Amino acid sequence: MFDKYDASHLSIDVLYEDEHCVVVYKPSGLLSVPGKGPEKADCVVSRVREMYPECIEHPEAHRLDMSTSGILILGLTMEAKRNLSTEFRERRVGKKYEAILDGEVRGESGTIDLPLRLDWFNSPIRIYDPLQGKRCITLWEKLDYQDGKTRIAFDLITGRTHQLRVHSSHKFGLGCPIVGDNLYGTRNPGERLMLHSRYLKIAHPVSGEMLEFDRAPDF
Repeated sequence: MFDKYDASHLSIDVLYEDEHCVVVYKPSGLLSVPGKGPEKADCVVSRVREMYPECIEHPEAHRLDMSTSGILILGLTMEAKRNLSTEFRERRVGKKYEAILDGEVRGESGTIDLPLRLDWFNSPIRIYDPLQGKRCITLWEKLDYQDGKTRIAFDLITGRTHQLRVHSSHKFGLGCPIVGDNLYGTRNPGERLMLHSRYLKIAHPVSGEMLEFDRAPDF
């Protein structure tokens, strides 16, 4: 086991740890990896590296948007990072999200198959493009509807940047943006993006044992 010191001041919950990998809960508003400039240095990776001094420089195997909360797994060694990255690349990982959408979603469940690409003139926006877009597939199920808002469970088949945000908001998707989405909907002052990565199922990067985590959102 790696040496670990008391880093409770870093305010990041550890859901699982061993000498190979660590699973953490990322709160909304915290970067997954460092951004450009010292003001964007604080992130999941920097906190994990401070908590585990022997951790490799780039332990991230996947990321969540800054505004999205939820479960992240990081490799503490090169072997673990490489194996985890392979699992994500080959889509051998189970990922489920939960969100609250602004509006009433029609139907009870379904599949969204909507190809997306980067808007080259308006990064980081993603746009629908049936010719040049990368295929993006999302399974969805309605959980609840109250006061003009719909709670949705998402099962990601692919994991593209902003996939759920565009699949929610686009007229060819669910037609209702996620509450608090400043890019594809509306965010009121002090409001967070109501998108949460609640479930992760993945093989341990060294032993191969299946690891499974489920943490409900705080909204």
